[in-house]
Amino acid sequence: MSDSVAEVKKHVRVYMTVFGSLALLTVITVAASYVHFQTSITITIALFIATLKAGLVASYFMHLISEKKLIYNILIITAVFFFAMMFLVLTAYLDRLT
Repeated sequence: MSDSVAEVKKHVRVYMTVFGSLALLTVITVAASYVHFQTSITITIALFIATLKAGLVASYFMHLISEKKLIYNILIITAVFFFAMMFLVLTAYLDRLT
């Protein structure tokens, strides 16, 4: 029984650490919004912080950190298709400008 109590405490500690990290990243996001950079730099910073937060949520709260290789392969394929679609939209937009 003591193993399960220690295990629960370990999981709670991990979740509290992830919560603290998400709260800190949220504070950093809000602080970064008050600093005036160029629009492209601001968007890059915001997307980087959002990617870190999404990675934490997916890894710990969705339990992807302990999943099998198949889940990671599906995630990677989805990300590749997402970036391919974004690239197609960007090239179509740039083609329209020229």
